[in-house]
Amino acid sequence: MKNIDVCITPELLHLHKIDNTIVVVADVFRATSCMVTAFAYGVESIIPVATVDECRDLQSRGFLAAAERNAQKVEGFDLDNSPFSYMDDHIRGAQVAMTTTNGTLAITKSRSAVKVLVGSFLNLDAIVRYLKSQPYDVLVLCAGWKGRFNLEDTLFAGALVERLKDTYMMAEDSTIMAWRLYCQGQDNLIQYLANSSHIRRLQRLGIQKDIAYCLQHDLYDVVPVLRGNALVNMRR
Repeated sequence: MKNIDVCITPELLHLHKIDNTIVVVADVFRATSCMVTAFAYGVESIIPVATVDECRDLQSRGFLAAAERNAQKVEGFDLDNSPFSYMDDHIRGAQVAMTTTNGTLAITKSRSAVKVLVGSFLNLDAIVRYLKSQPYDVLVLCAGWKGRFNLEDTLFAGALVERLKDTYMMAEDSTIMAWRLYCQGQDNLIQYLANSSHIRRLQRLGIQKDIAYCLQHDLYDVVPVLRGNALVNMRR
């Protein structure tokens, strides 16, 4: 039986063997939700980079560029870290460069995996269907917040475990924890997350609509996969 495991922060990724594993990176608020939305609205590719300077260099070469730090847009870039920024015809067919506080760093750290996928509640069912067709173990990598645990990414991991638990064995206690947390909160994720640190951070910025949007399940049949240095939509 295949295994599914959960890494609750990229700071612990070195403790996991990923050379024969599909890694699903989750940064629910908001990087991976933005990426999934961007592909649903026709973006051609997204290059995730770890630093603002790398993103600025790609912008100078004609890429649409999205840069976020501390949940706010970096001055001088084309796009911010709200999924609503990607719901526009001008992004159709575009190549995007993106850097965020947590999500893109988690992706770049996962490059040695068999495959790196981008997961969110928005494309949960599409990710589940794809993983069921694969022979590999799965590791859900929660992007967290600056190396620390966060609740929303762990809840996504738990949702993925819930839908795969009949075909995957829960490998570690972190997997069981994520699954139990999701089972507790699944009926009202917004309420369950009400006092979480990132919810408070986003609410201070006045972007409650992003929170509600990012917690919707199964909106898009999109599976972003890292090929070389770029994410592309496997469903195309």
